[in-house]
Amino acid sequence: MLILTCPNCGIAADETELHPGGQAHLERFGPDASEDDFEGYLFLRSNPRGVHFERWRHSMGCGKWFHAARCTITHEVFGTYTAQTAEPPRELLDRIAAKRPEALTGKTGGEVVLPPQPAADTFAKGPSS
Repeated sequence: MLILTCPNCGIAADETELHPGGQAHLERFGPDASEDDFEGYLFLRSNPRGVHFERWRHSMGCGKWFHAARCTITHEVFGTYTAQTAEPPRELLDRIAAKRPEALTGKTGGEVVLPPQPAADTFAKGPSS
């Protein structure tokens, strides 16, 4: 079972007490955005194999949103931080780099999503088979 610690209230909650909110750190566009920009924001999401940054809501607790970094292969949780943070804290990125250096170099065999997310063509790709 997936257990995440809410950084807002400090409670370690299992996934039944939380509501997933999808990929974190997406670039949002204003009302003058093109249809392509809006389509990309609304529908075209990365589904990486490896380290991923996600949004979660502590729905059965304090009700606040937060972000979590976890591995989509093993469900290992590297840490959580408040949703008001524009990018992951440096100590969290250092923790990921220490345990999984390949996650920051793009050698995981899949895509790696590291915020801030500049453009879809900048995602690191793993080796081809």
